[in-house]
Amino acid sequence: MTSVLAARRCASAPAAGFSFELFAILEQGWCTYPLADSVSPAALARQLLAILNRDSTRLARIDAYLHGRHDDPYMPPQADDEYRLLAARSISNWLPLLVGTPAQALYVDGFRSGDAGGGLPAPAETTSVEWAHWQRSRLDARQAAIYRGALAYGHSFTVTEKSRTGQVRTKGLSALRTTALYEDAANDETPYAALTVTAWPMGETRGRARLWDARHEYAVSFRALDDEKSIVVSEARRHGASECPVTRFAASIDLEGRTLGVIEPMMALQDRINQTIFDLLLCQTYGSTKVRTVTGMAPPVRRDPETGEALLDEQGNPVPLPINHNARRFLFAEDPDVRFGSLDETPLGGFIDSVDMSIRHLAAVSQTPPHHLLGQIANLSAEALLAAETALSRKIAEFRTAFGESWERVFRLAAEIAGNSSSAADHMGEVIWRDMESRSLAQSADALGKLKEQLGIPAKGLWRRVPGVSQTEYEDWEQMAEEEDSVGQLATALTRATPDPAGRTAVAA
Repeated sequence: MTSVLAARRCASAPAAGFSFELFAILEQGWCTYPLADSVSPAALARQLLAILNRDSTRLARIDAYLHGRHDDPYMPPQADDEYRLLAARSISNWLPLLVGTPAQALYVDGFRSGDAGGGLPAPAETTSVEWAHWQRSRLDARQAAIYRGALAYGHSFTVTEKSRTGQVRTKGLSALRTTALYEDAANDETPYAALTVTAWPMGETRGRARLWDARHEYAVSFRALDDEKSIVVSEARRHGASECPVTRFAASIDLEGRTLGVIEPMMALQDRINQTIFDLLLCQTYGSTKVRTVTGMAPPVRRDPETGEALLDEQGNPVPLPINHNARRFLFAEDPDVRFGSLDETPLGGFIDSVDMSIRHLAAVSQTPPHHLLGQIANLSAEALLAAETALSRKIAEFRTAFGESWERVFRLAAEIAGNSSSAADHMGEVIWRDMESRSLAQSADALGKLKEQLGIPAKGLWRRVPGVSQTEYEDWEQMAEEEDSVGQLATALTRATPDPAGRTAVAA
C-alpha cells in the first residue's frame, strides 16, 4: 500500500490551475489527484518524485525482507558476539516462497483477439499481431519479473513504446523506481502521468528519470528525491499513444486505490519464526547436553615450584588449574563426602513444534498449501492434494484476472502506437493463461474426448484445453487443419471426376 495523497487548487491560483497545494497525507495507498489538464510537467515531476521519496522507506523494507535482510530477533542488551552470531544464523527466509508459488502458476500462453472470433489469425498469417508484439518484446521470459514485482511490492509497471528501430516493445518497470498518478486510483486503468528513475544520483552526478503524460515523454534530472528546487524537466517528445503508455499491474487493490502484495502482511509471522528458531539455537547451544556436577571437591591449584605454596590471585584467592575433562575422561575423589551428579538437558521438541506451528500459520494466512512450505507430501491422494491446493488456486485465479486486464491494455497500447486502429479499439480480447494444474495428459485427453462425444463440442474448440499447448502450436494446428481440409476436398473432387472400370463417372452419394 502506497500513500494516498489528495490535492486541491490553491485559492489564489490562476484559472489555468498550475498551482496545487498538498493538504492531506492519509493511510498508505495510491495517489489520487483531481488534476487539471494544464498541470505543468515540472509540477508533475515534483509530485511524482515526492511520492517515490515518501514510499521509498516502506518499499525498501519490503525488499529487504524479500531478500533475507530481516530485523534481528530480540536479544538482551549485554548479548555477546556468540549471541549475535546465533541471531544471524536464525534468519530463515520463507517469504520468497510466498511470491514464487503463485508466480510460477502465472504464465501467459496466448492471446485471443475479440475481432477474430476464436482468436485465430487469417489463413495467410502465421501469427497474430498481438502475439507478434509479445514475442518481439521477449515477454515469454520477462513476464515472470513483472508478476513477482507486483506480488512482492503490491504493484509493478510496464511501458509500451517504440524502440530505436521503430518496433513497438513492452518492458517491465520496478516499483522501487516507478510511480504513477491517477485521478481515480481504484478504477482508472490509465495513469494521468507516470515517472521512472533510470539512474540514481551519486555524488555530483545528477539522477535521471523519464516522465510520461497523455501525449509526451520528458527527460527529468534531479539531485535528490526530496530536493524539489533541483528538478529540471526537458526534451519533450511525442510517445505516439493517446494516453500515458505506462500500465500498472496490481496484485490486490481496494476502493481507496491502495495496493498490497504478499510480503508486507507476512512480516510479523516471519519475525515470529525467526525468534523461535533463535530460541531453538540458543537452547541447542547452551542447554541441549547434560551438565556434570560435583560437590565437596576442591579443584587443584597452582603452586610455587620452589616452595610448594599455593599461588594467589589479586583478590587473594588460590588460582585453580585448568581441568581437561571430556567424554573420554572420568572424575574420582578419595573424600567420601564428594557427591557427583548431573543436570538434565533441555528438550528441544517444544521449540520444533513451535516452529512447525508458526509455519502452518504462515501457510494458512498466505493461502499457501502447507506441503509447499513443510515438504510433507507422503501418502497424499490426488483428491487430498487437490483439496489442499484449492485456496491457492482461487488466489491464482484472482491474480490472473487482475493481470489479464493489464495485459489487454498493453496490447491495445502497442496496437495504437503501431498504427493498428482495429486492434487498438479491441476491448473484447483476452489473454490465455497456461493450465498449470497437476493432471496427466491421459486424463486430459480422456476428459476432452468425453466433452466432444457426449456434449457435441467441436474438436477445434477443445484444442485450447490441451495441457501445455502454446499459441504457436495452436496456430500451427489450425494451419495444418486447413491444409488437411484442402487436401480432403481435392481428393473428393478427383474421386468424383475419375471413371470407374465400367466407364461410368463416380458420383458421391
